[in-house]
Amino acid sequence: MEELKAVPLTAERWGDFETLFGPSGACYGCWCTHFRVPTSDRKTMDGGAKKEFMQARVAAGPPPGLLGYIGARPVAWTQVGPRSELPQWNSPKTVSRPLDPDDAEDSSVWAVSCFFMNSRDRGKGYSHRMLSEAVNFAKASGARILEGCPIERTKQSKSVGLYVGSLNIFEAAGFSEVAKRKDGRPLMRLVL
Repeated sequence: MEELKAVPLTAERWGDFETLFGPSGACYGCWCTHFRVPTSDRKTMDGGAKKEFMQARVAAGPPPGLLGYIGARPVAWTQVGPRSELPQWNSPKTVSRPLDPDDAEDSSVWAVSCFFMNSRDRGKGYSHRMLSEAVNFAKASGARILEGCPIERTKQSKSVGLYVGSLNIFEAAGFSEVAKRKDGRPLMRLVL
């Protein structure tokens, strides 16, 4: 069995991102814009507009996350980057809001906000590897804090609701709970 390899998503790899996300744009046509675009704006965008937004973001750089490959086949995605790029993740109404409001603009405070794998590739442990690579990527990019807001339980281990990651992968990677604003959704932190 080949090992999963993770690399930053750059414009040259857009085609692989598109392949992984498929014609529907991953989770209900999101194209990983859920936390990047304010809700009021996102509601006016169709799938094509969300795809264009993300493609422009990737082209502008720096990489907004990591693509995971088995051989040449893209199998996984993890969105990781500064909190400042994720207005919906920082919203005062969300469970992922920062402990200190200034963290929302601090370029050294990062977030691991999304994971995506095709249904056939879920349940194989790829999210553990992708989170490990996200930690390495954040550290190498100058982050001093990395946060996640995973879900504690789902009805199925392959649930699409795991797009925020599962509690057990964050715990296994050394993250600690720093807040819980809603049952089942802890804010987790790793000091790098």
